[in-house]
Amino acid sequence: MASEPHLPFDPIDRAGELWEHNFGDADNMRVATSIMRVQQLLLSALDARLKPFDITFARYEVLVLLTFSRSGHLPLSKIGERLMVHPTSVTNAIDRLEMQGLVRRETDTVDRRRVLASLTAKGTRVTASATQVLTDLDFGIAGLDTDELRTLYALLRRVRAASGDFPADT
Repeated sequence: MASEPHLPFDPIDRAGELWEHNFGDADNMRVATSIMRVQQLLLSALDARLKPFDITFARYEVLVLLTFSRSGHLPLSKIGERLMVHPTSVTNAIDRLEMQGLVRRETDTVDRRRVLASLTAKGTRVTASATQVLTDLDFGIAGLDTDELRTLYALLRRVRAASGDFPADT
C-alpha cells in the first residue's frame, strides 16, 4: 500500500495546527480526520485489488457474509442489518452480484414476503480468490504490528460502542 507521498508534509498535522490557533484543542479533529483519510486509503487499495473480480469491497462484504451463513442463504434485510447499510444499498449490491452470476435471489418458502440471497458456485469461487488477494495485502493495513493492530481495533471498538453501534458490554 505504501507509495510515493503526495505532499511533502502531513496536511492533517497542518490542519491541526491551524485548528488550535483558531478554535482550540485539535485532538478530536485530528483523529476523526485521520480515520476518514485512512478509510479513503483502505477503500481505494481494496477496491483496486478487487477490480479484476469486477466487484467492490462493499459487494465483497456481501459475498463473505453469505459465505458465513449457516443455512447458505440470508434474507436481504438481515444482510443490511449485519453490514449496517441501508436496504437500498443491499438491493443494489444484490442486483449487481446477481447480474454477474455470483448470487441467486429467491423467495423464502417459509415467509413469501422475504427475499433470500445465496451464493452460486461462481460466487463461492470468486469469494475465495478475492479473499486470498485481500489477505495477501493484509487488507491494506500497513505499518502496524500484531499488538498495535489489536490495540487499534480495541480503541475503535470502544468508539463504535460509545456511538451506539452495538451494546457497550458485548
